[in-house]
Amino acid sequence: MRVYDYSFLKSMSVPVNFLRLTNSIYALRTVEEEKKEDFPDIFTNLQRIAVVQSVKGSNAIEGILATDKRIEEIVNQNADPLNHSEQEILGYKEALAVVHENFGTLPFNVDGIKYLYSILLGHTDLTYRGDFKKEDNAIWEKYPDGTARVRFRTVPAAETEESMENLVLAYMAARDDSEINQLLLIPCVILDFLCIHPFQDGNGRMSRLLSLLLMYKSGFDISKYISFEEQINKSNGNYYEALRRSSLNWHEGRNDYIPFMENFLFTLYLCYKELDKRFLTLRSGKISKTKRVEETVLSAFLPVSKKEISNLLPDISVTTIESVLAAMVKSGKIGKIGTTKNAKYFKK
Repeated sequence: MRVYDYSFLKSMSVPVNFLRLTNSIYALRTVEEEKKEDFPDIFTNLQRIAVVQSVKGSNAIEGILATDKRIEEIVNQNADPLNHSEQEILGYKEALAVVHENFGTLPFNVDGIKYLYSILLGHTDLTYRGDFKKEDNAIWEKYPDGTARVRFRTVPAAETEESMENLVLAYMAARDDSEINQLLLIPCVILDFLCIHPFQDGNGRMSRLLSLLLMYKSGFDISKYISFEEQINKSNGNYYEALRRSSLNWHEGRNDYIPFMENFLFTLYLCYKELDKRFLTLRSGKISKTKRVEETVLSAFLPVSKKEISNLLPDISVTTIESVLAAMVKSGKIGKIGTTKNAKYFKK
C-alpha cells in the first residue's frame, strides 16, 4: 500500500515560477481583504455570481449539463430537479453551501469527507451515496473512434478506507508543520485523493469541493467570490494533462506532483486576477475612467502593460489609458520599465 508523506515539501527545490505565483497570491489575498472591508455590497454581488458559476463549472467538467436558465433556477429559486443531471446539480449546490458556510467546523477527515459526499449525491437514488466504493474502479480514456482503455488503475476498494485514513493523517501532519507552504500542500493532497478515487462516482466534483475546503482552512476564501471551478473548466484540457502527468508512477511512489501543483497555483492566481476585473466592472458606475485606470495599476502586484489594462477595462479607450499612465509616471505615482511598445507599469 502506498505511503502518504508530504514532508518532502520542506526540502523540495521549488521552481522559480512557483515562488512568483505564491508570492503574488499572498499579496493579492491582502488586497482582497482590504477591498472586502471597504466594499461589502460589491462582494455580496460577486458571491451570488460565483455560486452559479461554480455549480455550472464543476458539473460541466464531468459532462453534467443543464441550461443557464435551469441552473439559475435551481441555485437561486430553489427549483425542483427534473432529471438525474439536475439532481446532481442541486446536490453540488448544497454541498458547496456547506463548504462556504461551515468550513470552520467541517473536518477534513474520513467522516467529514463521507458526509460531504452524502450531500453531493443526496438528491439522487444512487445506493452508494455517503460511503466509499465497494467495487474496484478505474479512470478510462476514450478515443474518437469509440474505443477506450484504462488510463489509471485506482486504489482497490478493499484498501480505500485505510488509504483515506492515511491520507488524512499525512495531511494533518503537514498542515501543522510551519515549514510547509499550505499552497503547495493542498494540490498534493487533492492529487492523492483523485488517485485513490475513493467513491464509486463523483470523485472529480468531490476533489473540487475538498480543494475549496482546504483553501478555506488555509485562509483563502477567494472561491466564495470567484468560481475556482469555472477557471478549471475554462482550460480543462490543461487540468487533465497536469493530472495525467502527476499521476504517472503514483502507485510506486515515484510520481511528480509539480505539474498538478503548478496547474492549481495558476488557477488560483487567475481567480484573483478575475476578482480584480469583476470588481472594477461592478465599480465602474461609481468612479471615473481615470480613477479606474489608476486603481488598476496601483492595485497590481506585478507590472502591467497597456494591453493588459485595456483587456481589464475594455470600455476605456487606449488613448485615455495612455494619457493616464503618462500623467502617473510624470507625477511619480508609478514607474515604467521597458520600451514604449512593450512597457510595463508598476506602483513605486
